[in-house]
Amino acid sequence: MCGIVGYVGGRPCEELLLSGLEKLEYRGYDSAGLSVLEDGEVESVHAVGNLANLRAAVAEHAAANGGALPPSNTGIAHTRWATHGRVTEENAHPHDDSSGKVHIVLNGIVENHAGLRKRLQAEGEVFTSETDAEVVAHLIAHHYDGDLAAAVRDAYAELRGHYAFVAMHADEPQRLLGARKECPLVAGIGDGETFLASAIPAFLADTRTAMPIENGEIVEAEAGVIRIADAAGTPIERQPEEVTWDADAAEKGGYETFMLKEIHEQADAVAETIADRLPGDDGVDLSDVALDDELLRGVSRIVIVACGTSYHAGLIGRYAIEEWARVPVEMDIASEYRYRNPVVGPGDLVIGMTQSGETADTLAAMRLAREAGATVLAVTNIMGSQVTREADAVLYTRAGLEVSVAATKTFVAQVAAMYLLGLRIAELRGTLEPQRITELVAELKALPSKIDETLEQTEEAVKAVSAAHSDQNFFLYLGRHIGLPVCLEGALKLKEVSYIPTDAYAAGEMKHGPIALLDESTPVVCVATDSPVLEKVLSNVEEVRARGAQTIAIATAGSERAAEVADETISVAATDWILQPIVAILPLQLLAYDIARARGLNVDQPRNLAKTVTVE
Repeated sequence: MCGIVGYVGGRPCEELLLSGLEKLEYRGYDSAGLSVLEDGEVESVHAVGNLANLRAAVAEHAAANGGALPPSNTGIAHTRWATHGRVTEENAHPHDDSSGKVHIVLNGIVENHAGLRKRLQAEGEVFTSETDAEVVAHLIAHHYDGDLAAAVRDAYAELRGHYAFVAMHADEPQRLLGARKECPLVAGIGDGETFLASAIPAFLADTRTAMPIENGEIVEAEAGVIRIADAAGTPIERQPEEVTWDADAAEKGGYETFMLKEIHEQADAVAETIADRLPGDDGVDLSDVALDDELLRGVSRIVIVACGTSYHAGLIGRYAIEEWARVPVEMDIASEYRYRNPVVGPGDLVIGMTQSGETADTLAAMRLAREAGATVLAVTNIMGSQVTREADAVLYTRAGLEVSVAATKTFVAQVAAMYLLGLRIAELRGTLEPQRITELVAELKALPSKIDETLEQTEEAVKAVSAAHSDQNFFLYLGRHIGLPVCLEGALKLKEVSYIPTDAYAAGEMKHGPIALLDESTPVVCVATDSPVLEKVLSNVEEVRARGAQTIAIATAGSERAAEVADETISVAATDWILQPIVAILPLQLLAYDIARARGLNVDQPRNLAKTVTVE
C-alpha cells in the first residue's frame, strides 16, 4: 500500500521524488517523507497528512537551513500507510540507523521485527520510531562493511515477511539498493538516471523504459544502470521493457476526478478484455490463458477466492459458471479461506481474483490451494504482478491503469473475464446448445455499447436521486440471485466514497432482521433487472414500500412493473439476464459518486483506504 520512489542520476532529485510520490497517491497513505544525499550528508523531511504537507515541510526545512535542501542527485521518498505504529512524523519514512548514514523506505511488513529490534538494541542501536520498517535500516548498518549491496543481501537473509525496500548509504552517494519479497518494486531506466519505485506511474513522465524486479531479487541502481541478482548475489540477466501506456492515462483526461473518468472508461475496459477472445460468433478463445482444455473439461469443482470488489465480481462469476457450465462453484473471502483448513486438492480449479495482483490474502489463499494440489488460475489487471508468478495460468483483465481507490472499471473487466471463462467451460463440457452460445457471444460483444448507452441515459436520473437522498445517514440495498452481488458492490461503493453506513442484503432475508431498520426516511436501493426471480424482487420492493421507506429500483429498460412498484426507477440497457450485472452496477457507481461529491468528499482517495492491500 505504501508508495516508494528512489532516484539516482544527474538531475537535482527533490522535485522528481515529490512528483513521483504524487503519481502514487492513489495507493493511499497517511504520512510522507523524503531523504536526499549530497557530499556524504543526508537531509530528511517528514510530514503527517497529504503531500501538500510534505511540500510545506520541505520548504520550511529549507528556509531554516539556508534556503534550500542540498542539490542532491540521489534520494528516496515514501508515502506511508500505517501498519505498525501511530500516524506521526517519527513513524513516517524514510528511516535511518543510529549513525544517520543508512536510510530506507519500505512497503509491507517485517514479521520478525520485534526479535531483530531487541537484538540490535542490545548491540547499541537506538530506535526512534514504533515501526517495523526501521529495523531494516539498523540491520543494514549492522552488516555494512564498505559495500551496500553485500549489507543488503545479509540483511535480506535475516528478514521475514512480505516487503519491498530501497536503501541508500551516505558513503555511497551514487548508488541505491532495492530488494523485493512479494511486494511490488520496479526500476525505470533513463538517460544517465535510474528510478526505483512501487509502480511505473512514479517515473512514467521521465522514462518509458522499465525493468520489473521479481520476487526474491535484489537490485543495484546507479545512474542509468541497474544490476539484478538473486538473494545469494548470483547475477540475473533481464531485458528492459518499453511502457506503452499513453502518458495521459495517469491524468484525469478532462474529468473532475479519476473516479468519474474511470467510470466512463468502462466500455473500453470491457471491450479490451473480450475483444480478441471472441474472434467469431460461436465461441471463446482463451488460448492466451494457457489452461489445458482437458483440465477445464474435466474440472470437478471451482473455488473462487478474492477480497472486496474482486469478491463481488467472483460471486457474479459463480452464478454464470454454474448456470452455463454446470460446475459447482464455491466462493470464499480470501482472508478467511486461508485460515479454515479448506478441503481442496487435485481436480479442483482455484481462481484467485485480485485487481493489483499483489493482494496479500488472495496470494496466501492461492498458495495454500496450490500446495494442496489444486490448479490455480489468477485473474488480475497487472502484468508482472506477484500473482502472475504464483499461478498455473493467468487470465488478464485489460482495464488499463486505475488510479481512483474505489474500483470501477476493474470490476466490470473482472466480471467480463468471468463470463468468458464460464462460457468457455460450457463450450468444452457441452452444457449449452450452440445457438445459446451464439446468442451469448453476441450479447457479450454488445456490452461495451450498452455500457455507454446506460451511462448516458442514467446520468441525469442518478443525479436527481442523489440530490434527493444525499443527506440520509443510512441506505439499504436489496437484491436476489445474480442481482445480489450487484447490491453488495453498489453498497460497498457508497460506503467507500461517501462514508454513509450501508447494508446490502439478499431480499429474501429482509424479514429476518433488516426490515426493522426501515422508516420513512430510509432509501432502499433494489436491483430489479430482468432475471428468473424478478417477480419475487418486486414483491420485496412492495413490502419495503409498505413500511414507508423510499424505494429506488434499478430496472431493465422497458420494465413497466418496476416503475409501478418503486418510488423512483433508473433504467439500464437490456441484455441477457445473466449479463445484466455489468450494466446494473453503473448507476450504483454514479449514485455513490454523486452523493460523495454532494457531501464535498474526496472520491479518489477515501479516508482509511488504499488501492493495493499488500498486508493483512
